[in-house]
Amino acid sequence: MSRTAFKAPGDAHANRWKALVFIALAQLMVVLDTTIVNIALPSAQQDLGISDGDRQWVVTAYALAFGGLLLFGGRVADLWGRKRAFVIGLVGFAAASALGGAATTGAAMFGARALQGAFGAVLAPAALSLLAVMFTDGKERAKAFGIFGAIAGGGSAVGFILGGVLTEYMDWRWTFFVNIPFAIAAATGAYFVVREPAGGRNRSPLDIPGVVLSTLGLVSLVYGFTRAESDGWSDTTTISLFVASAVLLLAFVFTEAKVKAPLLPLRVVTDRNRGGVYLSLGIAVIAMFGSFLFLTYYLQVVKGYSPIKSGFSFLPMVAGMMVGSTQIGTRLVTRVPARFLIGPGFLVAMAGMLLLTRLETGSSYALTVLPALVLLGLGMGTTFNPAMSLPTVGIQPRDAGVASAMINTSQQVGGAIGTALLNTIATSATTSYVKGHIADAATKPQRQLVQLQGVVHGYTNAIWFAVGLLVLATLIVLTLVNRRPGSEGVEVEVAVPVVAH
Repeated sequence: MSRTAFKAPGDAHANRWKALVFIALAQLMVVLDTTIVNIALPSAQQDLGISDGDRQWVVTAYALAFGGLLLFGGRVADLWGRKRAFVIGLVGFAAASALGGAATTGAAMFGARALQGAFGAVLAPAALSLLAVMFTDGKERAKAFGIFGAIAGGGSAVGFILGGVLTEYMDWRWTFFVNIPFAIAAATGAYFVVREPAGGRNRSPLDIPGVVLSTLGLVSLVYGFTRAESDGWSDTTTISLFVASAVLLLAFVFTEAKVKAPLLPLRVVTDRNRGGVYLSLGIAVIAMFGSFLFLTYYLQVVKGYSPIKSGFSFLPMVAGMMVGSTQIGTRLVTRVPARFLIGPGFLVAMAGMLLLTRLETGSSYALTVLPALVLLGLGMGTTFNPAMSLPTVGIQPRDAGVASAMINTSQQVGGAIGTALLNTIATSATTSYVKGHIADAATKPQRQLVQLQGVVHGYTNAIWFAVGLLVLATLIVLTLVNRRPGSEGVEVEVAVPVVAH
């Protein structure tokens, strides 16, 4: 069958907007899970007797499985069909959440978190690629990705709120159990409503060497940054993990260039528009993730906010993301070149970062934190629509899953790098500040004040670094991304029958 670029008619999928509800619900569940468990971690640690040295595995086990298996998950979606992968991912995620909520030992929780990450790696690219193949009209695609992007951006902050409420008023186990109704509703709705165009599967044999090399390479990279945060950059194991990651990923690229049916066809990432978005988004996420972490600790440790109050303090950012994604991004994505949305969006977020560099122990939430959060939300919200949509524009349906997986991979790896890198910068600056000022503190309250001032000094130093990263991300977008509006057609088969289930 010949293949041609062609925009599917508006009624090609009569239930596509209903399907979007269930896809967005699944995305919300995955994004919520990245932060909701963090709020519950202190309670879970005490209840299960997890040591301080091992508690990081509640976060690390999820990150390693999710980040390491994303490319494999994207290929599974192309091979099995996006709808099937989506439903399997949801059912598996719900089962893993049930295991996590019922855990009686630390090891059981770590295993449940790894399973959540593995099924999340199947679910996330399937969800995004379903949008890519179902919404092919430019204006409809802009609205769909605007909604999806707003949920992807705001879900983390909502997770802080929900995690605080569940932990404080119910039990930490509900931060796991709450995923089950989300997953059941999304899976049931998707089974009956989601339809994907036929002929878009990639039935080539699975690239086993590529799966092994990419998974081990990404796991080594993510774990390397996790080790760097806890044990330092000069630690022998940390260095070994980075070296192993570089060797494995180089071997992966070499393999993908040679095999007939690669896990990640190099054409997906060598396209300047897709490559530019992947790279710039990963760098921007490095800046954003680290800053969110600092702001959370600033509000709770320095300002003394409760987990719930801290979570609600992020709501202005969520509102900004909703406006930026559904109003600004959606309205302009078909009229303005993507680089003139993504680049300025990064710069608006950078303006919010610049406000945060002025943080002091006595800074006002209303005068400093609030406007910074609004600018961060508006800026990143504006970028989400084109940044998530552009890598799947013009992609062949057989590559839609892996192209979508690369978006998630850039975010996951960026988040791991951001947390470790910026935390290291902050810790070093704090240590230096305290050493230089503690001698002048004669009383215990004065020494405590110096400690808090040192913490904030560390945060602001790291945030200055984040500002530079957003400038770099902007330059990459303006240099590499050159796709013009009006070119939103997605390559599909000439005949577009619908697969029922």
